[in-house]
Amino acid sequence: MAITAAMVKELREMTGAGMMDCKKALTETDGNMDEAVEFLRKNGQAKAEKKASRIAAEGICRIALKDDQTAAVVEVNSETDFVAKNEKFQSFVEAVAVQAVNSDAADMDAFMEEAWHEDTAKTVKDVLVEKVAVIGENLKIRRFEKVVAEHGCVVSYTHGGGRIGVLVEADTDVVNDAVKEALVNVAMQVAALYPKYVSTADVSEEYKAHEKEILMAQIAIDPKMAGKPEKVIEGAVMGRLNKELKEVCLLEQVYVKAEDGKQTVAQYIAQVAKENGAQLSVKKFVRFETGEGLEKKNEDFAAEVAAQMGAM
Repeated sequence: MAITAAMVKELREMTGAGMMDCKKALTETDGNMDEAVEFLRKNGQAKAEKKASRIAAEGICRIALKDDQTAAVVEVNSETDFVAKNEKFQSFVEAVAVQAVNSDAADMDAFMEEAWHEDTAKTVKDVLVEKVAVIGENLKIRRFEKVVAEHGCVVSYTHGGGRIGVLVEADTDVVNDAVKEALVNVAMQVAALYPKYVSTADVSEEYKAHEKEILMAQIAIDPKMAGKPEKVIEGAVMGRLNKELKEVCLLEQVYVKAEDGKQTVAQYIAQVAKENGAQLSVKKFVRFETGEGLEKKNEDFAAEVAAQMGAM
């Protein structure tokens, strides 16, 4: 398969690996992007795949709160940042969030066919088509998620003018300003450090096995580990895996506002619970970042890559 500059660019953005390393990985895997990522990781040339966190499309996230127990976050995309800052577009996204917080739709297809809350003679899809005509750009309601807390509350946090939207659901028997403030702090943590799981208990065995395979491949080419006994290698793998899990699991992360620089999010939550005489735990979080996983055209960069690589 012919390896194009655009493919190299995409892999480079996904992994942070060098341009020629990306070209080699794609060549070795016959252009298969997922296998190329694995190739780079096993050779220690890339960190864990970052495709899901790539920012590559314009638009905004908005959140609507119905009460302490019900909230929804939506992402609506536009073609340009100029439109994303447009007042009409932003008002529309806010209205979509209100639609979502009152919706019972289980998926995007059902959501798009719902009656629009501001004019029930139209569907959500109808209103979107109208906005495309008025604004003059292709718009897309990409996703939504509604969170309902059965035994506690939901708090929200938006960052960067709507670039990131976060919901945190907590189980708690005390819902006061102090508890809400603490949960907003946790939502800020989610926005800043992008955990994948609430705790290590939520991590699947498949994820662990996959990461162990990557770590074993990395250690196999590490000259410092050459000739080491199997038990030592296994210990090194588990040590690195546990370190990684602390980075991707919210409760195991170091709390960003920790005064001692050591307190974990779990310890912070326990402290707040004790101070407020509450049974408090984080049950779930939702984090939307505008454009994650989407690719934005950048012809200049592709041309630059092609020029540096020569004819492919």
